[in-house]
Amino acid sequence: MQRDEAQSTLPAGTRVYRDIAYGSHPKQRMDIYVPDGAANAPVIFMVHGGAWVVGSKSASRVVDNKVNYWLPKGFIFISVNNRLLPEADPLEQAQDVARALAAAQEKVRSLGGDPRRFVLMGHSAGAHLVMLLSADPAMARQFGATAWRGTVALDSAAYDVAEIMKSPHQRLYDRAFGTDPGSWQRVSPSAQIRPGAQPMLLVCSSPRRPSCAQAKGFDSSAGVAGVRAEVIPVAKSHAAINEDLGKPGAYTATVDQFIQGLIR
Repeated sequence: MQRDEAQSTLPAGTRVYRDIAYGSHPKQRMDIYVPDGAANAPVIFMVHGGAWVVGSKSASRVVDNKVNYWLPKGFIFISVNNRLLPEADPLEQAQDVARALAAAQEKVRSLGGDPRRFVLMGHSAGAHLVMLLSADPAMARQFGATAWRGTVALDSAAYDVAEIMKSPHQRLYDRAFGTDPGSWQRVSPSAQIRPGAQPMLLVCSSPRRPSCAQAKGFDSSAGVAGVRAEVIPVAKSHAAINEDLGKPGAYTATVDQFIQGLIR
């Protein structure tokens, strides 16, 4: 286990444990950022985006502003890599995230974290993956994960994959989801939502029309299942919704208020 305390961009006293393995594949790794004096700390568990084919747990837009905002508030922050296309399809990627979550819940016990106070977060494709687990937590339980408090989805536009694939869409979805309508249902959070799922905050880019339409559709499905979901349109680009989270302002405050309500 590598430990790195030398990064000047991080809050003073931060301990960073890099490339913690949760499987044998080189992509099955996570980085853990721990504030000074952590004790029974809540945990934000972050999955990067990248169209299910690229992305990195250590990208500055994934990590920097979030760590600098939530670590001084006493949170541990975990950033996760997973296998990507073509080696792993989105369902297998979600299973990787479930494996990582189970490993992280166990690992934080020795780092001052509380495994009972996890909040899942993901951006873009990563938001799709955490929402797939959140819609039906049985998948995560199969890989040893225990209950978490809730989920923040940062601008996923893939809640109802069947709807996407039956309409004009970007080519990236063909590569990710293929041509089998049965598999579209299995990777659609809107189709997988089950009663008893934890609360979810769905941030969507208001200039990016499909994103908010998909989020509102999921919100309706969640309501039928009796699950609390809240859609927050934000007048930011797809990239800025990720990178700007943690910067001072109403957007960060709204997300933080939701998270603080979960971990009390």
